[in-house]
Amino acid sequence: MSGHSKWSQIRRQKGVNDAKRGQLFTKLGREIMLAARQGGGSPDTNFRLRLAMQKAKEFNMPTENVKRAIDRGTGKAEGVIIEEMMYEGYGPAGVAVLVEVATDNRNRIAAELRNIFMRNGGNMGEAGCVGWLFEPKGLIVLDAGKADPEELALMVIDLGADDVKILDHTIEVYTSPTDLEKIREALVAQKLNVISAERTMLAKSTVNLDEAHALKTLRLVEKLEDYDDVQKVYFNAEISEEVMEKYEG
Repeated sequence: MSGHSKWSQIRRQKGVNDAKRGQLFTKLGREIMLAARQGGGSPDTNFRLRLAMQKAKEFNMPTENVKRAIDRGTGKAEGVIIEEMMYEGYGPAGVAVLVEVATDNRNRIAAELRNIFMRNGGNMGEAGCVGWLFEPKGLIVLDAGKADPEELALMVIDLGADDVKILDHTIEVYTSPTDLEKIREALVAQKLNVISAERTMLAKSTVNLDEAHALKTLRLVEKLEDYDDVQKVYFNAEISEEVMEKYEG
């Protein structure tokens, strides 16, 4: 399991303070807008939109914000044109980094990301420099509850999951992007506690870092994630949970 996955869970568990809530709503709104523009404004027929709306609900995003984002995405309301793109680069010790952005100014975002990389021990690369190290996947996180994790993992594999990873109290289910909706619905039908379901980029291979480089990598990732136009950051480093907790502390 790559550090990206652990990092995302730790950040989710920490919650969102008031200072960052507005920034989070902006990111969620852009994802809703992009999803609605791509597949229409009905969550019943647009799975990406349904996922985005579920995440917005999880973080208590106001209903009017969600509706406004859908209207902008479908053209019912005026708004800036948001572009979706991926930037690539290297972190400390050569860690591969993918940065998914949603922006209304591609010139500004390129310059800002380059500065963030440089100021935090990395450098932004050309398109394709590290993208081949990742593959698109669906990721579902389950609360194992009192169930036997091994039995639960076997059941999920039988449902068609590509891979399953058992953590302390949760199970990560990796699917092909096209099977994400089907498997999530099957798990819900089994009355399992689905914590989250989302699109992700999974590293095909990972690199181990010592503590010093791991902390520098997390600092770079956090700086990237804190930029308004950045939606998600993926990286291929193996970082222990202890180091992540130390950084967060």
